[in-house]
Amino acid sequence: MIKKWTMIGLVLVVSLAGCSASDVSKEGKETGKIRVTTTIGMINDIVINVGGEHVETTGLMKSGVDPHLYKASQGDIKKLDAADMIFYNGLHLEGKMVDIFEKMAKKKPTIAVSKNIPEEKLHTTKDGSKSVDPHIWFNVKHWISATETVGEELSKFDPKHADDYKQNAEKYMEKLRQLDEYVTAQIATIPEQTRVLVTAHDAFGYFGEAYDIKVMGLQGISTASEYGSKDVSELRDYLVKNKIKAVFVESSVPKKAIEAVIEGAKEKGHEVNIGGELFSDAMGAEGTEEGTYIGMVRHNVDTIVSALK
Repeated sequence: MIKKWTMIGLVLVVSLAGCSASDVSKEGKETGKIRVTTTIGMINDIVINVGGEHVETTGLMKSGVDPHLYKASQGDIKKLDAADMIFYNGLHLEGKMVDIFEKMAKKKPTIAVSKNIPEEKLHTTKDGSKSVDPHIWFNVKHWISATETVGEELSKFDPKHADDYKQNAEKYMEKLRQLDEYVTAQIATIPEQTRVLVTAHDAFGYFGEAYDIKVMGLQGISTASEYGSKDVSELRDYLVKNKIKAVFVESSVPKKAIEAVIEGAKEKGHEVNIGGELFSDAMGAEGTEEGTYIGMVRHNVDTIVSALK
């Protein structure tokens, strides 16, 4: 009898483990909604705003997850398989999922939201690798382009509701334009000599260019890159020389690296504080203001201004 119930339990576990993707599939079919799977939360937020009532979204990467290092689980593959459409960032942000996207693209619309940003507006690394900086959402104007792309692709896939997607996209883009103005105005209040943003990895390049603030990161554009003692000492010396009072940690990156810089500056007689936690590669927790793209950007800006002003 014990063996019998053990076997029944195992069957139930196996069947439940396979439910998630089929549930996504059934839910979309039963409601008549388009089933969309996205990678990072910022993209999921676009789809929610533009797709509205016609779309069911499933985001793979939750709060605090680093997309540079993310490896798709078997459950993620099922969610991608069950989707009608897939939206991802591209530019190798989801570097370990490139092969998966290529395979999915043969079966269904699999779209990089960065695809319509002009090449000349993209940043390349200075390390000689010619890698493209994927953190396009830190220039709100680029995220407006991503929103346009999502709206166009949804309309192409579901022309019956194209007018709704167009209206939703325009409504959301107007909010983004207001956000862009807010960021510009707030960063401008920081005195120019202290307008320096120092973080754990170089995710804020587009932000710096768009809003006139110098940015420095200990690691490269990807957290998969390694930093060494030379990187720590060079950043430490810059902070000491320029009397920079605050650096920032990131929600999706371990604090250890930036803490080494702070400790090094202290040994040189210069006090550096952690100015706060910024959201870089992932948004805040679902259900919070920071769990939306607009809320995330406003949180970052308010935190930066409060620490540097």
